[in-house]
Amino acid sequence: MGCGVNDFELDPQLAKDCVVVGDFPACRLLLMNDSHYPWFILVPRIQGAEEIYQLDETTQQQLLFESSFLAEMLQVLFSAEKMNVAALGNVVRQLHIHHVVRYSHDTAWPAPVWGKQPAQPYTDEELSELMRKLKDGIAALESFQWACS
Repeated sequence: MGCGVNDFELDPQLAKDCVVVGDFPACRLLLMNDSHYPWFILVPRIQGAEEIYQLDETTQQQLLFESSFLAEMLQVLFSAEKMNVAALGNVVRQLHIHHVVRYSHDTAWPAPVWGKQPAQPYTDEELSELMRKLKDGIAALESFQWACS
């Protein structure tokens, strides 16, 4: 992977808003702590990266693989009508890619989810069930390292 993975630090805003799920080879997987939407974020573990083109070619390819794997897995696990995948970085500069499961009946449809309503944190029970569902979905990918087993 590209340089900087050993001194990687998660942006404080992402750390505040999210639950760490675990690590793929290139990225940390986060869950946005907002139960309105199944909303996940991939953060390449490369300190200082703000744009995809700043990653070396190998890391770019791994990021694409991890993002595609995640989007497909989420689409299947949550029976998504649409997967919204985006890297904006206007508020948090650290490179991160949102993966939001969308339905035509969700509270923000068809608009983007950002700023539509205050976040509603998951209950402990909801979080536990979501993590179980994710473990079932990620089980086939042996390279994933869980934050908590």
